[in-house]
Amino acid sequence: MAYDLVVRNGTIVDGSGLARYRADVGVRGGHIATIGRIKDRGQREVDADGHMVTPGFIDGHTHMDAQISWDPLGTSSCWHGVTSVVMGNCGFTLAPARAHQRDLVVRNLERAEDISPAAMAAGINWTWETFPEYLDTLERLPKGINYAGYVGHSALRTWAMGERAFTEAARPEDLVVMARELREAMRAGAMGFTTSRTFNHQTSDDRPVASRLASWDEVATLVGVLGEIGFGIFEIAGEDVGRDPERQADYYGRLRHLAVQTGVPITFGVAAGRVPKGEHLAMLDLLDQTAAEGGRMFGQAHAREFNVVLSFKTQVPFDALAEWKEFRSWPLEEQMTALRDPSMRAKLLDAAKHGAWPKSVGAEARKPDYDWIRVMDSALPPWRSVADLAAERGVDPAELMIDLALDSDFEQFFLQPILNGDQDVVLDIMRHPRCLPTFSDSGAHVSQLMDSSIPTHVLGHWTREKQAFTLEEAVRKLTSMPAGLWGFHDRGLIREGMVADLCVFNADTVAPAMPSVAHDLPGGAKRLVQKSVGILATVVNGEVLTERGEHTGAYPGQLLRGGRR
Repeated sequence: MAYDLVVRNGTIVDGSGLARYRADVGVRGGHIATIGRIKDRGQREVDADGHMVTPGFIDGHTHMDAQISWDPLGTSSCWHGVTSVVMGNCGFTLAPARAHQRDLVVRNLERAEDISPAAMAAGINWTWETFPEYLDTLERLPKGINYAGYVGHSALRTWAMGERAFTEAARPEDLVVMARELREAMRAGAMGFTTSRTFNHQTSDDRPVASRLASWDEVATLVGVLGEIGFGIFEIAGEDVGRDPERQADYYGRLRHLAVQTGVPITFGVAAGRVPKGEHLAMLDLLDQTAAEGGRMFGQAHAREFNVVLSFKTQVPFDALAEWKEFRSWPLEEQMTALRDPSMRAKLLDAAKHGAWPKSVGAEARKPDYDWIRVMDSALPPWRSVADLAAERGVDPAELMIDLALDSDFEQFFLQPILNGDQDVVLDIMRHPRCLPTFSDSGAHVSQLMDSSIPTHVLGHWTREKQAFTLEEAVRKLTSMPAGLWGFHDRGLIREGMVADLCVFNADTVAPAMPSVAHDLPGGAKRLVQKSVGILATVVNGEVLTERGEHTGAYPGQLLRGGRR
């Protein structure tokens, strides 16, 4: 029997949670044809001896809607065993978009998701207006990995209302237009509908993004469209209820009622503050209560502290200070020279101690708390705080950051947590049966975050080092569980007849690599990139996409359309 690909001599962890076993995997026509001992040679062979063979990982929370236009490979996700992503979260999509109002769509994204408007202008070929036309464009684009996409509320509002979307409640006729476009998007293959109601999502001129102007009745009406059609997921970046029990109870009650009444699965991020006070417990209870009442709801967990990545090559907390702004506009070599000048250093350090920071939102850098800022001297934790290291050296924390940066030619990274300060809480969330580790935000905040590495962090830190999960449990959370929740029923398991999306890795070494800064966005804008170690190969739709950390040249990715097909 002829095979296109044979992955030979590996240990299968099949995604189901069942125990591992030794076998070969034969692939034909993009699907798994045989699992067992295979004598026939494949046109291509991967020797997986000493490695685990698992389904490819699925990331259900990305913002790669713009990136796919200029990065067909799907970096950095593709380097971490991710073979399928869901984009269009939090209400932010590039469609629908009327030709004369594309700037309104960009306005929603540029600050809220830190996606460079210059990169979008240079890198996107706008060949669509409606969401079905956008999906058709995605179908034609070369793709390394698989993509699925929601339709976003902010784009729907600007489609229906234009500039009024940023200032007004929707009129009845506006809602008719939104609902009609949503129905067409769902019939064309959208995964569902997403929105944001959080303060963290603002425009560059400090206004709410369009979805935040919507009433709850507007949200419920649009989610009801999914219920009428009979498929699709509702994802929400939630309301800022804080620790107010009345506001929390009201919001959670509305979510639970919406899930039960419409029958639409609802998903959202479950996290804790930097110093948790138990708010995550209420969110976990909400998942269980909704299920008990007949609704479907699942949580998206992050796998570590939600860190803003700091460096002099990207951003540091002091960038917002008036005394630092001009200095930080200089070429990096000039900044290094200036930081070695005692008078200039004294001026900058004085500002770092006494300056006034403007209010920040989302993943933007904020006033430093040195007890929480970590020195990233390895790809996996533990990381020590700037405060502790500064105390050991007897220097000011800001001066320590400058010294470490200069000693490394500005290569030193620091991590500034803004959520998930208690890792025991993070583990509790990940372990909940209705939660899974995802929420990378890949494609957004590219100069601030580097969370495409969630799968390799789960495998390297939580599974190997902490032994908080068995390998079988961790792989299930990264593969068959998201495949089932997002409706990718032909993926997420190693079974004969399933699509051959696979990851081959060494369980003893798999981990993220250290990040680096690249200037490879359209127009030369910068972003953080991060590869991995320990991954031998990634297979997408039966073709080897990456091998030993390098792209093979293949682009086997597909558009994954939602719906009843």
